Amino acid sequence: MSSDERPSYRRPSDTGATGEGSSGEGPAEERTGWRAPSRRQLLVGGAVTLAATSVGLSRVIESRQPPARVHSLRCVSYDEDLVGLIREGLSAFPDLLKRVRGARVLLKPNLVEIHADRPINTHPKLIVAAAQAFLEAGARSVVVGEGPGHTRDIEAVLEQSGLDRALSEPGVPFIDLNAETPVGLRLPANLTGLGELPIAAAVLAADLVVSMPKLKTHHWAGATLSMKNLFGTVPGRAFGWPKNSLHHAGINRSILDLWSAIRPAFAIIDGVVAMEGDGPIMGTAVPHGVLLMSDNLPALDATAARLMELEPSRIPSIKGVVRLGGTIAEGRIERTGDTIASRPYKVVKHLNEMRAGWLPLILGG
Repeated sequence: MSSDERPSYRRPSDTGATGEGSSGEGPAEERTGWRAPSRRQLLVGGAVTLAATSVGLSRVIESRQPPARVHSLRCVSYDEDLVGLIREGLSAFPDLLKRVRGARVLLKPNLVEIHADRPINTHPKLIVAAAQAFLEAGARSVVVGEGPGHTRDIEAVLEQSGLDRALSEPGVPFIDLNAETPVGLRLPANLTGLGELPIAAAVLAADLVVSMPKLKTHHWAGATLSMKNLFGTVPGRAFGWPKNSLHHAGINRSILDLWSAIRPAFAIIDGVVAMEGDGPIMGTAVPHGVLLMSDNLPALDATAARLMELEPSRIPSIKGVVRLGGTIAEGRIERTGDTIASRPYKVVKHLNEMRAGWLPLILGG
C-alpha cells in the first residue's frame, strides 16, 4: 500500500466538539446518554461506598461485643430519695448484689476543686446516699476515696464542698488517695508503655471499686465519665500534681490502661446537674436530671455520651476500649429504668467532630 493509499487517523479532538468524522452522530454523551461524573458526584459516591463498607464492618465488630446493661433513673434534685433511687438501680444488677454482701466497698467520686457557680464535683448527697445503699445491701464496710489532680489540700475541698459534714453523720470514712502508699499494678494492655502504674493501696485493698463521676465534657478527652474518673486512684505523692505523667503518656491511653488494670465493679454517674462547654472545670451547668448506673463501665460511658449527643466512636478513650473487650455498641446495651431524653452538650470548638451526626463540609458546589 502506497503512502497515498494509507487511511488517515484522527483523534476525536481533531474533529472538534461535535465529533464530526466519527462513526456516530454527535458527542458520546448524546449517543449513549452517559456523562462523566462531576467531582461532587465522585465524592458522594465514594462516601456512600465507604459508608456501606463501614456499616458492614461495624456490624461484625458490634456482634463481638459482650452484652451489657445500663440503668437510667430520672432525678431532678439532690433532695429526692437518693438512697431509694440507688437501691433501685442496684436491684437491676443481681450479680453485683451477690458480690456486695460482705464486701469492702470503695466509692471513688470526682472531686477536683471548688467553684460555687459550677457543678464540678460529684454531689456530696449522692456520695452519702451511695454509701448508705451499699451498706443496706450487705457491704461489710464502705469508704470514700479520692486523689484530686488539681489540688493538694484535700481538706479544703472536703470542707468547701460539704462532703466532710455529709460523711460525718453516717460515719463513713474518707481516704486521701494522694497520700496513700502507692502499689505498682501491672498494666495488662500497657497502651502507655509504662508497664505498671502506682495505684493507691486502699483501692487495691477494696473488694469492689465503684466509680462515681460527674457527667461533664472535657476539653482534652471529650467527656470525663466513669473510666476517666480513675485518674484519681493514682497517688499524687507518686505522680505529682496534676499527675502530668499520665498526660504525657497520653490521656486516652492512660484512661484505658487504668480501666483494664483496676476493672471497677460498678459506676454511678451524677447527671442531675451536669456540665457542658469547657469542662471539666470551666464549663457551665446543665440540669439533665439523670442518674446512670452499670456494672459495665465502657457501656455506661458510651450511653452517657449518647445522652450528651456525642458519638462514642469519636471519643478516643471510648472507641479504644472495644479492642480491650469493652462494649459500646448501642445494639449490645440493654437500657432499663426511665427513658431519658438526650440533649446536645456544648463542647470546645476543636472537639466538634465528636458530636453525633457531625460531618465536615468537604463537598463543593
